[in-house]
Amino acid sequence: MDVIERIKSQLSSSPVLLYMKGTPDFPQCGFSAAAVRALSASGVTFGHVNIFEDPEVREALKEYSNWPTYPQLYVNGELIGGSDIIMEMYNSGELQKVLAEAK
Repeated sequence: MDVIERIKSQLSSSPVLLYMKGTPDFPQCGFSAAAVRALSASGVTFGHVNIFEDPEVREALKEYSNWPTYPQLYVNGELIGGSDIIMEMYNSGELQKVLAEAK
């Protein structure tokens, strides 16, 4: 399976998926930690991919998503954005609405 197929498989494995540095229990950057806090506070169950464990996905996802930084949040396979967007959406209540529609 090539790296793009692996990314598509990961995205289809969980309605809410966070590509992040580290894990939800041990985020390895402040931006990933902020994203985890927003998702946890929203009460949603989410999957995660630690990009440090798969350098091939780490590089390919930047091109796949056309988004250069991490974390990257996907809902129903669609990119929502990075930490700043996640926090803006959380603070406005929009993130909770998007997460409630996750299938």
